[in-house]
Amino acid sequence: MEYPLVSVVIPVYNMEPFLGETLDSVLASDYPSLEVVVLDDGSVDASYALARQYAEKDGRVHVYTQLNMGVSAARNRAISLAKGEFILPVDADNKISREFIHNAVNVILQDEEVKVVSPRAEFFGNRSGEWKLPPFSLKLLARKNIMDTCALYRKSDWERVGGYNEDIIAREDWEFWIALLKDGGKVIKLPDVSLYYRVRSNSKRMTDRSQKKHVINVLNQRHPDFFERELGGPLRYRRTWSQLINKAYRLFHPSVSLVGENYVDFSYWVKALPFCFGDSFGSLIYKGRNELREYNYKGKDLVIKSFAKPNLINRIVYGLFRSSKAQRSYEYADMLLKAGIGTPEPVGYCTERIGLLFTRSYYISLKSECPYVYYDLIKKHFDNQEQILRAIARTTATMHDHGYLHKDYSRGNILFRETGNEVKVEIIDLNRIRFMEIGMEIGCKNFERLPGTPEMFAILADEYAKARGFEADECLKLMLKYNSAML
Repeated sequence: MEYPLVSVVIPVYNMEPFLGETLDSVLASDYPSLEVVVLDDGSVDASYALARQYAEKDGRVHVYTQLNMGVSAARNRAISLAKGEFILPVDADNKISREFIHNAVNVILQDEEVKVVSPRAEFFGNRSGEWKLPPFSLKLLARKNIMDTCALYRKSDWERVGGYNEDIIAREDWEFWIALLKDGGKVIKLPDVSLYYRVRSNSKRMTDRSQKKHVINVLNQRHPDFFERELGGPLRYRRTWSQLINKAYRLFHPSVSLVGENYVDFSYWVKALPFCFGDSFGSLIYKGRNELREYNYKGKDLVIKSFAKPNLINRIVYGLFRSSKAQRSYEYADMLLKAGIGTPEPVGYCTERIGLLFTRSYYISLKSECPYVYYDLIKKHFDNQEQILRAIARTTATMHDHGYLHKDYSRGNILFRETGNEVKVEIIDLNRIRFMEIGMEIGCKNFERLPGTPEMFAILADEYAKARGFEADECLKLMLKYNSAML
């Protein structure tokens, strides 16, 4: 039998009194294919020297050092240096049983759905007795950390979730287990005690308790979909009461959300947007009356538009009678695409009320692949500028032929990109489309907010007229008559 390599990773910071016991327990393992990666995180005691002594005696031990960067960074670097198919993190003051790794590998190899094999644990040091952790469930994991760092998993899963989060100050293992397991996978606990957890008065587990609010804030920002699914809203500071608090909140803050049929697995994330959208959410694109942010979710680059809270009268109107701007943006984008008019693919929307009063709405679409907006035609030279202008004019004509009048048809809401010999045009900011029969005068007036030279408008008018069966000279006269941004 070939035994897959297991990498035991041990981040170390000032653990000279305990590191020897930890290494002795790991190296006593009966598992035949093993390496030990020790990463010294800038210790000021003799931890690094002690680890080097072990490496000189046993070729399975590999020792590295770095400036102090914290346990997550140290663990991530150790795993990046590890060569094993499986990873077993062990804290530098704990011990494991001789059979733990062998038993854990046997379990994880039997079922591909098993993502984590955890040990039963026993305290030693300032406390004794078994560490009685509850059976694993995602709903319980949403409220508390129910597994120690020391558990076997695949290195490929560590890569998939991006490793341990280096921004969280405490409980980084909790965040990691959520990331690893929230989309499915089995957790198997071995029947025998395999981990010996040292309790010290100044151990990290004790000092981490002071970071409770910080930890909860980071968890909510990184996993809003998970908490929405398991708790009906964010993890609250009173963790045990989270589900009840969220139910009460939703009674007074009802929300409506919808996702497209291609994005069903985005549902909980979209529904959670009112809780997680903010300064630490994604990357800011624009912030004014409305706010646009870019965010990557499940490998998709998204743009989320948060519409500003309207005045009191409109809060009543939107709350009771009228579709929100986010809902209209979603529906109109779908409508344009079905008509063959380019726009970023809509993903979904979410709206929220306080009682009967509308508060905020969020529209989510895929990020456009178009690198340019109409105004770039003014700021820089394009070799095929005429072809670009004609593509924009044809797109506008198609909208007008369908009776779609974009009431905010401006220099930033027309996107384009060059693809070979073609120009792809996309229209954005769709919530103010009006539906009506659009004749030549209304159609030409729709160009009034686009800056340009008379030569540019001559091209736009010529192509627009061809597409709609109008006279080019008459279209140009009307465009110049109504335009207020002529250069």
